[in-house]
Amino acid sequence: MKKLLALVMTLSLALTFFAGWCGSNVSAYAEDAEEEENYETGDASLDDALNADGIGEKELLVVSFGTSFNDSRRMTVGGIERALQHAFPDWSVRRAFTSQIIIDHVKARDGEVIDNVTEALDRAIENGVKTLVVQPTHLMHGYEYTDLVNELAEYADAFETIAVGEPLLTTDEDFALTAAVLADATADYDDGKTAIVFMGHGTEAESNEVYGRMQEVMTNAGYVNCFVGTVEAEPSVEDVLEMVQAGDYERVILRPMMIVAGDHANNDMAGDEEDSWKSVFEDAGYEVECVLEGLGQMYVIQQMFAAHAGEAIASLG
Repeated sequence: MKKLLALVMTLSLALTFFAGWCGSNVSAYAEDAEEEENYETGDASLDDALNADGIGEKELLVVSFGTSFNDSRRMTVGGIERALQHAFPDWSVRRAFTSQIIIDHVKARDGEVIDNVTEALDRAIENGVKTLVVQPTHLMHGYEYTDLVNELAEYADAFETIAVGEPLLTTDEDFALTAAVLADATADYDDGKTAIVFMGHGTEAESNEVYGRMQEVMTNAGYVNCFVGTVEAEPSVEDVLEMVQAGDYERVILRPMMIVAGDHANNDMAGDEEDSWKSVFEDAGYEVECVLEGLGQMYVIQQMFAAHAGEAIASLG
């Protein structure tokens, strides 16, 4: 806990400096936009799509993959957006999603209109934005991050200055702080009989190595009951089960290591299907508890994104 507090204090100092200075792949989510859902995801009207005009000359565009789970979207993506607006009050914060499937689904089901990246950039141009900073809420430098950077390059001449922030897990300090945050959030389960399993998304890109690196960071930091896997790459749930079985554990806590607690967390992790992570560990004889909390709703994670946005702002000179 002392290590976590020290890291948070360091991050807070960095944010103070920046505030003073400035004044993956398509998801397996495949529901048709017209399909009737048999579960509730929360009240969409409580969410702010942040697509208003009247932006001004300085825009901070927060780009996320997105989720159709309304409560999670408001607490995770929305939580990050609010943190950035608080850290940089002189900038207009706006939202864009990269998943058109999710955008269309939310519009059809709830009537909420969310900009895709092209729409958000065109809106910025029409509103006379001169300085644009884009802060992705991606976990890593994966395919989605690269696609975003490439699209922004096509708009380079449309703004006087443009900068892009780094994803969550970029520096050694990012990994150490995230590991400490995750361990602290699950400290109450540290009884010697409980394994904490974090489910990441996974990618075919080389950046998938972040999951192995996070496992190494957590183990080296002494969080030996914490295990990291992915739903679409390696380590797989079978790999993680094998690691857990090597210990003397009786209970497993499942949490998403994703920005949102959306389709993957609710279905692939916590669902009742026979191939869900919950079912896999229950079938192996463990008592299982699922915690549906995305990284984006955690305060320190929100501040980390704000710090990356601050670094992008500072790079403008």
